[in-house]
Amino acid sequence: MRNESIRYLIVPGWQGSPDNHWQSHWQRSLPNSARVEQQDWLTPLRADWVQALEQAVAADSSPVILIAHSLGCITVAHWAATASPALLGRVRGALLVAPADVERPTCAPALRNFAPIPMQALPFPSQVVSSDNDPAVNVPRALYLAQSWGAEVGLLASAGHINVKSGHERWEQGFAYLYRLQGRIEQHTLRRA
Repeated sequence: MRNESIRYLIVPGWQGSPDNHWQSHWQRSLPNSARVEQQDWLTPLRADWVQALEQAVAADSSPVILIAHSLGCITVAHWAATASPALLGRVRGALLVAPADVERPTCAPALRNFAPIPMQALPFPSQVVSSDNDPAVNVPRALYLAQSWGAEVGLLASAGHINVKSGHERWEQGFAYLYRLQGRIEQHTLRRA
């Protein structure tokens, strides 16, 4: 499973992931990885973000693991709800870190066009990682999103929004969640074989 043929697609959230963000570090560390680039990182439009993800998945026929953060997680959920079965079939799994609750009352107005959040199960194995003090999502809501999406959930203590501001630059321990997800993908693949 952990071979060169898997493509890792990094799906940043609002304002993108700066060079010292763990997603940027992972992009440099993981073989065969690429970033979903958005036209507008500051004023995100759901349709544009979903289309950019669609194009990134379609750009190469090799199997994909999505590594999303914040609004990127919500983009993945929207894309999965509308994508063609052929493209969905390329995605082996998704690591969804610190999903932003765009339906919360304190959500930035720029992100509200991503509501409502799709609540159907994702058609591929997924792992949500959240924090018990994330300003973008509270614990009950993070657990509800994970349950709705059919994802396993990891809850970190005092990790904030799992970004540079909360001290997560390299976030080496996050690889443990990626490896756990890859183990689930292997089991899922064996069951389907």
